[in-house]
Amino acid sequence: MQTLSLAPWLVATPLIGAALLLLLGRWTDRWGHWLGVLASTATFVIGLVMLLDMLGTPAEERVAQHTVGTWIEAGPLSVDLGFQIDPLSLTFVLLVTFVGTLIHVYSVAYMSHDRDRRRFFAYLNLFVAAMLLLVTADSYLLLFVGWEGVGLASFLLIGFWDHHLPNAVAGKKAFVMNRVGDMGLLAAMMLMLANVGAVDFATVLGNTGADGIEGAGLPEGTWTAIGLLLLLAACGKSAQLPLQAWLGDAMAGPTPVSALIHAATMVTAGVYLLVRSGPILEAAPDAQLVVAVVGTLTLLFGAVVGCAKDDIKKALAASTMSQIGYMMLAAGLGPVGYAFAIFHLVTHGFFKAGLFLGAGSVMHAMDDDVDMRRFGGLARLLPVTAITMGLGWLAILGVPPFSGFYSKDKIIESAFVGEGWEPWVFGTAAMLGAGITAYYMSRLFFMTFAGRKRWSPDAGGEHVQRHPHESPLLMTVPMIVLAVGSVGLGFVLNAGDRFVHWLEPVTGHAEHHEPVLPIWLIMTLTLLLVVLGAVLAFRQYAVAAVPTTPPPASALVRAARVDLHQDDVNETLVMLPGQVLTRSLVYADRTAVDAGWLGLASGVGRFGRALRGMQSGYTRQYAAVTLGGLGVVVLVIWLVAQGTS
Repeated sequence: MQTLSLAPWLVATPLIGAALLLLLGRWTDRWGHWLGVLASTATFVIGLVMLLDMLGTPAEERVAQHTVGTWIEAGPLSVDLGFQIDPLSLTFVLLVTFVGTLIHVYSVAYMSHDRDRRRFFAYLNLFVAAMLLLVTADSYLLLFVGWEGVGLASFLLIGFWDHHLPNAVAGKKAFVMNRVGDMGLLAAMMLMLANVGAVDFATVLGNTGADGIEGAGLPEGTWTAIGLLLLLAACGKSAQLPLQAWLGDAMAGPTPVSALIHAATMVTAGVYLLVRSGPILEAAPDAQLVVAVVGTLTLLFGAVVGCAKDDIKKALAASTMSQIGYMMLAAGLGPVGYAFAIFHLVTHGFFKAGLFLGAGSVMHAMDDDVDMRRFGGLARLLPVTAITMGLGWLAILGVPPFSGFYSKDKIIESAFVGEGWEPWVFGTAAMLGAGITAYYMSRLFFMTFAGRKRWSPDAGGEHVQRHPHESPLLMTVPMIVLAVGSVGLGFVLNAGDRFVHWLEPVTGHAEHHEPVLPIWLIMTLTLLLVVLGAVLAFRQYAVAAVPTTPPPASALVRAARVDLHQDDVNETLVMLPGQVLTRSLVYADRTAVDAGWLGLASGVGRFGRALRGMQSGYTRQYAAVTLGGLGVVVLVIWLVAQGTS
């Protein structure tokens, strides 16, 4: 590739933008946001140039490394500072920079009244730079640097309005839970070093075909351990069970941040890691099965939670958890699912970003209210927002010919491939998830835009002087562009299996496998479930009256409203034992260690006070004591002499 040397600039450009915005301070208040937009746009242009170059390169030459220099050299360990550009990394580069740039433009208007807008754009640039380093690194170690950078940027952005305590707590929660996952990636790298002696992709994954997994000759158990540790890392970043609890609280950040996290950066990192590590999962079938199980459970978990959320952003967050679950399921299916996992990630990036930016537009119109029970009938007042969100809604439902139909349907078909119980369980769960998705996303759309309005301009109390209105062009244009992608991107990428062939230099060629059910039957049943879910939501939230306060509900709905008690589970299984252990150690320290030393000190004090009584100041007393002591010494010497004679 002639443009391979541009790879470092993919990371450096937004990083320079972030550094300038942070170092120049208030001087950039008036124009700093445009600098942030320019940095992100320039990165997209670089990625586009590299794409055009790669399209003119033969498929067998589309995996290339660019080494900047030696990064770490310690004994037998040598790690280069290098970049790997291939169809997988370039797909992420284009997704991150294109969607990220649209979010930057949207943020110019959305954050126009924030006095710290300059700092916000610096963090956005930092987020983009970290994600680009993650997906272009040529080793797990350099990927880890981007991995941590993404975690840092998300912490800064989720808690951006940290003058409100819940926002600061949400940022801390995301940071801490991600550190749990990070330990998995660290431990996996340690195992790689101990067993393979390297952490670069070419050696560990065998992309060169020389010293890969087969060449290393390691037992399956080692690869299983590495695969499970990588899954733990992916669960943290991609909010999969059991490390999903931070995602809902992350909605405390500004809405553009939510769009960036859910569509193009943070949560996609785990899917990238697992697909990139595909050869490891193939060498460890047990770990691969666990990946599929975790993805299946999470897609159902997120879907159930989404059905009961009245907060528009938290409903979308649950949706992200569920859709990423589909991608994880596909990654756990092996080569037959890798390309479809990334395919759905790309289409999801467009329609989920559009949905989040649409939610931000609704909040902009409703004085930052997020409770859908206080919306209703907004389609007439927010036509552009309603249409663009409507297209994203149809895409995530998987309605043909929208983008989600092509990508999600492929995953459902792949889930029905295999032998034994697996295709029946994974396929049925994936199909059921599509029906539940149709219900809760239709619920979100109808509660917001259909039915009678449930708000009042002079409602009084917390929400006063509402005048719902359409957002400015800087917000609506990015939403329109994303909506176009939600409609047509899936068809374009699916035509002639174009996207699958594009990824083959990385994911390899997957032979066609027939599902255990005919494809036409799978598609028909899935669409029937989608229609059923949408019609049910229409009757409940567009035709029937929607109460402005949550009505009494079943135990399952009540549990779903509190995220199926995920915080309670975490506090019981993780936090409570830690607190008990800590308090026990503090008690033991105070009652045993401290008490022992304090008792010794007290005894010495008492002995000293007893001796102090002998200090009378009378010479005759001191002479008597001296004489007594001399007598004792003489007696001891005499006794010793008698014993030795």
